[in-house]
Amino acid sequence: MSRTAPPVSTLPGGLVALPSVYRPQADTRLLAEALAREDVDTDTRVLEIGTGTGALALNAARRGAEVTAVDVSWTAVATARVNALLRRLPVRVLHGDFVACTAGRRYDLIVTNPPYVPAPAALPSHGPERAWDAGPDGRMVIDRICAHASALLGPGGVLLMVHSAMSRAGETLERLSGAGLTAEITAEATVPWGPVLRSRRSWLEGQGLANAAETREELVVIRARNT
Repeated sequence: MSRTAPPVSTLPGGLVALPSVYRPQADTRLLAEALAREDVDTDTRVLEIGTGTGALALNAARRGAEVTAVDVSWTAVATARVNALLRRLPVRVLHGDFVACTAGRRYDLIVTNPPYVPAPAALPSHGPERAWDAGPDGRMVIDRICAHASALLGPGGVLLMVHSAMSRAGETLERLSGAGLTAEITAEATVPWGPVLRSRRSWLEGQGLANAAETREELVVIRARNT
């Protein structure tokens, strides 16, 4: 039986992406701008949680950092590895849960664009929805990152996380502060609703997460420092 290779998309900046891998969008760009403001050099150990195409991991690697990237999707892992190979950048890309993959390690900088879109069901186990669906309140992955951030960061280490205000940025600040980190919102942007939010408008309204007139989503970058 003959097999057809899966189609590969070429994205702006020359990144490639296999099917179902999250393409860099407004949230990625907002997080990349925040990353650009951080001090990164050859002594910086960076972790990216949920790497997708590897765009942010590659950004840090270009600046000389020692970079580890993690994703639960095998197609994302393959995509990020290919993108790193094409650029000859030494990014370590691991498959699996970020807690299990990083046991016993600490980092100077963690960047993450986690799944944060509220969804009627629990976390999906396959398909492109894994990149964005995050349970009924959109916090199933965010809360895990908040719970483990202090253990993953070295002294003075920084977490940069982007997510929708719909997923309660105030709660993220409270959880990170409760874990001993100094947390604040350092960037915001408002973008039009994408197809995922539009497709579940009725459900979001029923949950009290949106109103009938809402057409734009607020994104925030949260910066938390391990004191």
